Amino acid sequence: MTELKRVLANGIDMNVALAGSGPAVLLLHGFPHTWELWTDVMADLSSRYRVIAPDLRGFGASGRPATGYDAGSLAEDAAALLAALGESSAAVVGIDAGAAPAFLLALRRPGPVRRLVVMESLLGRLPGAEDLLVDGPPWWFGFHSAAPGLAETVLQGHEAAYVDWFLRTGTLGDGVRPALRDAFVRAYTGRQALSSAFSYYRALPESADQIERAVATARLRVPTMALGARPVGTALERQLRPVTDDLTGHVIEDCGHIIPLHRPGALLTLLRPFLAGQRAKAA
Repeated sequence: MTELKRVLANGIDMNVALAGSGPAVLLLHGFPHTWELWTDVMADLSSRYRVIAPDLRGFGASGRPATGYDAGSLAEDAAALLAALGESSAAVVGIDAGAAPAFLLALRRPGPVRRLVVMESLLGRLPGAEDLLVDGPPWWFGFHSAAPGLAETVLQGHEAAYVDWFLRTGTLGDGVRPALRDAFVRAYTGRQALSSAFSYYRALPESADQIERAVATARLRVPTMALGARPVGTALERQLRPVTDDLTGHVIEDCGHIIPLHRPGALLTLLRPFLAGQRAKAA
């Protein structure tokens, strides 16, 4: 059974979903999601692990400070959350907006991170994603990070249609279950919710600088798995390869960007052995 708990971490009042017992697994969601992105994954992993799935700073029911949406600050949020929950170490899994904080956490604090899984995201300006970015970044990156307040003004009152587009596109047209769709729409409705979410995109240049500085002085030494689908594919694995000591890469076929909801079974087939310290077969 999943329990929702309020946890003060790094000065942020975080909404955190907890399930199961055993070694900790920390799950970091992306946009436009909440902790509920991990619903199917948590149901499976909670039989063997203590699964921790927060709403990230500014997202869902967590606090919405004015600053701190860069990857480094989000990584510190994650570290503080683990400490507040009494966990000395965890496997960390991040997707989309949660991938860069997961990466920086593992790079900066390898002690508390047993294993790292990152999926469907790019890590700043690290080499390896040139083919994916040949026509520039996705259109919404510019829209979300344009003149402050513009995207919020345009989208206010139209949040459901906007979130629906990402949910359909991220599942190759399949969409997600109505209850989850409604939860995501509620989480991103209203000017304040939109502004907090877009703050992540507005901090991307700062996050990219943090990543470049981090890899200039350290290597990723924890066992790491990079997962791709559509559209990222192998680009994340290519970015990680030069800076990672122990890297496994997989692409999940016939799967959209929102892997945990679109193909949870295929994801779990890879996650289970990796979290247990085994090698997974190709998806």
